[in-house]
Amino acid sequence: MPPAREKIARAREIAAVCARHDVVLPQAAIQFPLAHPAVASVVVGARTAQQMSDAATWMAAPIPPAFWDDLRAAGLLGPDTPVP
Repeated sequence: MPPAREKIARAREIAAVCARHDVVLPQAAIQFPLAHPAVASVVVGARTAQQMSDAATWMAAPIPPAFWDDLRAAGLLGPDTPVP
């Protein structure tokens, strides 16, 4: 079943915020769940050494606080959602 149009539109909005802050979407996706107190680790699926290297780079790269603020301002994150 194809994804709902709303989910595709939301993903595109998040990608646009990423682009404005020079953040790649996988970078935000890897770091985001770690802000929640119930999350202890994130497991990244990788098929190649390059994919694993990319994931390590994205995990270590800082994301500006304004990125998360802009996601909230756009209604893409709730006001109380924990962020890194």
